Amino acid sequence: MAAKRVLITGAAGFLGSHLCDRFIREGYHVIGMDNLITGDLKNIEHLFKLPEFEFYHHDVSKFIHVTGPLDYILHFASPASPIDYLKIPIQTLKVGSLGTHNCLGLALAKKARILVASTSEVYGDPMVHPQNEEYWGNVNPVGPRGVYDEAKRFQEAMTMAYHTFHQVETRIVRIFNTYGPRMRLNDGRALPAFIGQALRGEDLTVFGDGSQTRSFCYVDDLVEGIYRLLMSDYAFPVNIGNPDEISLKDFAEEIIKLTGTKQQIVYKPLPTDDPKQRRPDITRAKQLLGWEPKVSRSEGLKITYEYFRSLPKEELNKLPKEFESKR
Repeated sequence: MAAKRVLITGAAGFLGSHLCDRFIREGYHVIGMDNLITGDLKNIEHLFKLPEFEFYHHDVSKFIHVTGPLDYILHFASPASPIDYLKIPIQTLKVGSLGTHNCLGLALAKKARILVASTSEVYGDPMVHPQNEEYWGNVNPVGPRGVYDEAKRFQEAMTMAYHTFHQVETRIVRIFNTYGPRMRLNDGRALPAFIGQALRGEDLTVFGDGSQTRSFCYVDDLVEGIYRLLMSDYAFPVNIGNPDEISLKDFAEEIIKLTGTKQQIVYKPLPTDDPKQRRPDITRAKQLLGWEPKVSRSEGLKITYEYFRSLPKEELNKLPKEFESKR
């Protein structure tokens, strides 16, 4: 019997590459797709020698053609950090709208089940805490983060429209802060920023007074939740994240302790529309999927720190990536 086939967009990114690994382990034929604007082939180069993996260098905002049958599509193509989507706002909007439309059209044509990667950013700067799936959010559509927040909100609406109008089998995962090996050190998010600063001997930069909170989920836990959601029969959004909440000031102190460095914490003004609180209500994931995170933050941080520490020195000192395309 031929192996089931899965298309993973954003395959060379942080989450996409871990999903490729998981589906290879599960015995699938994996088709990875990425335009490499924020992804890196190094994340999946270990898969190129495998007959059950193939890679398409392609922008999903343009028409997608995949030969042969498809059983599943996981749409993970998108910039996912503020430093990315502030530099390439139009591509961010296009991959969330045109890219999602193309993936849904492919799912319809191939009769494939599709899971789209949404985000806790659909909740904006939330007025409800913790955030459950019934909360509609508090988003500024014309603020600097709006290009990402609204792209993902549109993505969810388009996905549900294909589900209700075309009866496409759809799944929506709302991903909360996730970390682990293969994150980019220079992507502007708190965890890699703190570890990178510690490894370079710099003071750790906290924006605002550090009282804003985040909850960090280790990547293996997230991938397990995504896999279970894909295999479920539930079409509405599901939060996947770790409800263990911590302030960014306390988190910076944890990183200083972990790395054994003597840096201080320095404070800078809070960016526009930066969420003050972020913590998932995972009741739905527990009830529907029997899922909850297993990896403690201390355990996950040790693995992630060792990964960053093993990077070549030039990677450690690389400035945030500049993007050439202005389309």
